[in-house]
Amino acid sequence: MPNKQLTGDQVRQMFLDFFATKGHMIFPSASLIPHNDPTLLWINAGVAPLKKYFDGSEKPQCPRIANAQKSIRTNDIENVGKTSRHHTFFEMLGNFSIGDYFKKEAIPWAWEFLTSPEWIGFDKNRMYVTIYPDDEEALALWHSLDIDPSHIRKTYDNFWEIGRGPGGPDSEIYYDRGPEFDPQGIGERLFFEDIENDRYIEVWNVVFSQYDCRPDDMPRTQYQELPQKNIDTGMGLERLVCLIQGGETNFDTDLFLPVIQATEKLAKHPYSDRAYKMAYRVIADHIRTVTFALADGASFSNDGRGYVLRRVLRRAVRYGIKLGIDGAFMYRLVQVVADMMKGYYPYLQGKVALVSRLVKNEEESFHKTLANGEALLNAELENYKDTKQLSGAVVFKLYDTYGFPKELTAEIAEEKGYTVDLEGFEKEMQIQKERARNARGEEQSMHGQSEDLMNFETPSEFTGYTDTVCTGEVTGLFIDGVRTDEIGDEGDVILDHTCFYAESGGQTADTGKLYGPDFEADVVDVRKAPHNQHMHHIRIVKGTLKEGDTVEGSYDAERRQRTRANHTSLHLLQAALIKLLGDHVGQAGSYNGPDYARFDFNHFEKVTAQQLRDIERMVNEMIAANVPVTTEVLPVEEAKNTGAIALFDEKYGDTVRVVTIGEYSKEFCGGTHAADTGDLGLFKIVSEESIGSGIRRITCVTKMKAYEAFRAEEDYLNEAAAMFRLPNHIGLKEKIEQQRNEIDALRKEVAEAQRKAMNAEADHALEKAQEINGLNVLFLKVRDMDAQAMKDYADMLRGRLKNSVIFLTNAEDDKVTFVGALSKAAVEKGLNAGTMVRTAAAVCGGKGGGRPDLAQAGGRDTQKVPQAIEAVRELIG
Repeated sequence: MPNKQLTGDQVRQMFLDFFATKGHMIFPSASLIPHNDPTLLWINAGVAPLKKYFDGSEKPQCPRIANAQKSIRTNDIENVGKTSRHHTFFEMLGNFSIGDYFKKEAIPWAWEFLTSPEWIGFDKNRMYVTIYPDDEEALALWHSLDIDPSHIRKTYDNFWEIGRGPGGPDSEIYYDRGPEFDPQGIGERLFFEDIENDRYIEVWNVVFSQYDCRPDDMPRTQYQELPQKNIDTGMGLERLVCLIQGGETNFDTDLFLPVIQATEKLAKHPYSDRAYKMAYRVIADHIRTVTFALADGASFSNDGRGYVLRRVLRRAVRYGIKLGIDGAFMYRLVQVVADMMKGYYPYLQGKVALVSRLVKNEEESFHKTLANGEALLNAELENYKDTKQLSGAVVFKLYDTYGFPKELTAEIAEEKGYTVDLEGFEKEMQIQKERARNARGEEQSMHGQSEDLMNFETPSEFTGYTDTVCTGEVTGLFIDGVRTDEIGDEGDVILDHTCFYAESGGQTADTGKLYGPDFEADVVDVRKAPHNQHMHHIRIVKGTLKEGDTVEGSYDAERRQRTRANHTSLHLLQAALIKLLGDHVGQAGSYNGPDYARFDFNHFEKVTAQQLRDIERMVNEMIAANVPVTTEVLPVEEAKNTGAIALFDEKYGDTVRVVTIGEYSKEFCGGTHAADTGDLGLFKIVSEESIGSGIRRITCVTKMKAYEAFRAEEDYLNEAAAMFRLPNHIGLKEKIEQQRNEIDALRKEVAEAQRKAMNAEADHALEKAQEINGLNVLFLKVRDMDAQAMKDYADMLRGRLKNSVIFLTNAEDDKVTFVGALSKAAVEKGLNAGTMVRTAAAVCGGKGGGRPDLAQAGGRDTQKVPQAIEAVRELIG
C-alpha cells in the first residue's frame, strides 16, 4: 500500500490531471446507454464510446483522449460478491491515442503515474508486468525503466482482439499486495504460473492497437499493420482504490462502504459477520448499477437492457431477504449512491426522485413474483413425484424467469422429500454464459479502417441553412471507401461547398441532383465523413465525374420543407411534454423525415388520452401564434447559460447552434427548421406507445399529412354513422349509447336466467362435496360460463355449503379457467384461494390470483387439468 491516503474521487481526478499534463483532452463519462451504437446493450469499457475514432469513421478534435468511463458488464454476475473484484458497475480509467503517440510514450507514462511519488507512488519493487513474447519493442521499453527484469512474464495470452478490426499485443501491469494475501506461501509462482490469487493484482492493461486483425482468415503473423496505430488502455478505478486504501476487497473502500453502512441500518445481520458479507457486497454493487442505468435513461423490461437491469435488481432483493430485510429497501439506497458519487456525477442528484420511484415499484412487483415462483415450484414438484428429483432445467427456469434462488428451490424441495439436479442446473447456466460470450464477441468488434477517408482532410462547407442550390468543386471521390479519380456509375463525392444536409441528429439526409454540362447524378444519401465533410452518395444518370470538376447541386426543396416542419414540430412537442408531464421528460431518441416525425422520451407511465389532447392542442396553439424560429451560433458554455436544452450524452464542440422558438423552446440543434411556426400549418399526434419500460414514443405529422390524418378520422366516423343509417357522424355517440343500453338490458336478462339455472343445479352439485380435514370440499367442472359467472356461482355455492372449499374448472378449446372460493373457516385454517388458483394455473402454463377467499386464474394447456386439480387437492391436504 502506498504511503498516501486518497479518496476514490481524488484517485479519479489524479488520473485525469496526469494525462491532462500530457496533452490529453478529458472526455466526460458517456451515458451507459450507447449512442448510435446498436451493437452494444451497455457501454462496457472505456473505449466503447470511442469506437468511431478507432475504426477511423470519425476524427476526434484531439488525438489524445483520457476518460473515467462508467461501465456495466453482467456476464459474470454470479461472481459479484463472491470474489474480491467482480462488479456489474465499475469505472474504467483510460488513456487513448488515435494515431498519435504509441508504445514509447504509453509504457513510460503508465509507469510514471503508478510509481512516481508525485502521483500514486507504488513501490517499484512490487510492480510486475506481462508482455506478448514477440513484442521486442515493449520488452526493451520495460527494461529501460526501473522495473526488476525478473518481474516480467511473457505470454501469448497478451494479445487483444475481438473479431475483425483493430487490435494488437498488450502489456499488463500488476501490483504485489504482499505475503499477507498469500496464505499458502506460494510466492511468485502465483504470478508466473497465472494462478488465481489475491496477492498479485492486475492494475492496468495497455493495448497497442497496431494490426488489422482477421482471426477467421489468417494467423496473427500475417496481420497487416494499420495505417493509424492507436493506444487503448484500461484501469479499473475500484481495483486501484482498493490497493491505495488497503481494503481487503474492492468493497472495503469509500466507493462501496457508505452503501454497506446504510444497508446495515436496515438489516438484521452485521457486515462484520462473514456469513453475510456476500449479501452486502451484492447489494452495494447492484444498487450502483441500477441507479446509474436508470439515471442514464434505461428502464426495467422483459428484454434487452431492461431485462438485464431487472435481473440485477432482483438478485440484490434476494440477498436483502437473506439479511432479514422485509419489503422494498433498495430504493432507500439511491440517495446514498447519488451523495457518494456527486463529486464527479452531480447530475445524479436531479434524478434521485424518479429513480427511487422506479426502483420501489420494481421491488414491490418482484416480491409478488417470488410468491408466484413458489406456486410454480409446488406445481413442478407434483410433476416429478415419481422420481422425487427436480430437474436442473426446472431449477434454471425458476431462477432465470422468476428470479428464484437455486438455494431456496433446493431447500423447499428437500422439505418435501425431493432432491435437486444441481449439476443439470449448472449445465443450463453454462449454456447461458456461452450465449452471452458469443454475443459479446460480436458486439465489441469494430469496423475496419478506411485509410483513404481517414486521411482526407480537405474541408467542406455546408451552405444549406440558407441556400437551396450550390456550386461546388469535387475535392474527393470514393468507391467503397477507396479514393478514386473518376466515378462512372455509383460512389461517394465530397464538394468544397454543398447545400445538401447530411443525416445527423435524427434528421434524415437531403436527396436531389448534381449536374454539369455533360453530367447528371441522383444524390440518394448524404453522410458525414471522418473529418465531418458532407459525403454525397450518388448514382450517375449521365456522364462521368472527375476530381476537380465543378458541379451544380440542388436538393429536393419540397422534401426538405416537409422535413423542416416535422423537425420544428418536435421542438414544440418537447416543450409541451415538459410543461404538461414534468421536468423529468428528456429526449431518448428522435427521427425527422419528410413524411412523419417521432420523439422518444423518458416517462414512467402511459400518457393519457386527455394529456395527448392537451399536448396536441398546445402545439397547434404555438403554430397558430406564427412565432419566428431563430438560430444563432454561440460558444458552448454561453449557450448552456442561456438555459437551452442539450442532449445529455452529446459531445459538443467549442461552438454550438441554438434554435429558439419564441418563449416556447430553446435547444442545441444542428438541424434545419421552419422559418416560423406558422409554416407547420397543422400538427397531429398519430400514436403514443411504449418502446420499453419508462420510454414512450410519440409519432406525429404536420402540414398536409396532418390534414389527411384528421380527414381520415372524420371519414371513419362517417362510415360508422352510415352503419346506423345516419347521414353523418353527428348523433353517432347518442346512437351507440342507445345500442349499448339495449345490450346491457339483454345481458341482465341472460344473467338472471343463468342465476335461476345455477340455483336449480346447485342442490345436485352440492351432493358431490367431500369432507377433507374437517372442510367440505367441492371440485366441480362447469361449461359455458365466463369468469364472472364462475365467481358468482362459486360464491353462491360457498354460501350454501358450510365450512366449504369450492374449486371450479372450465376447460374450453385452448384455455382453462379456475375459480376458488373459501369459507371463513377454510381461510382460518391457513388455506388461500389465490395460492390454489395460481398453483393450478402454473401446471397449465398460466397465471392469476386474487383474495384469500375468492380468486381466479387461467391457463392454456387443457390436457393438464387433472394434474392441476390434484395439485390443489394436495394443498388442501
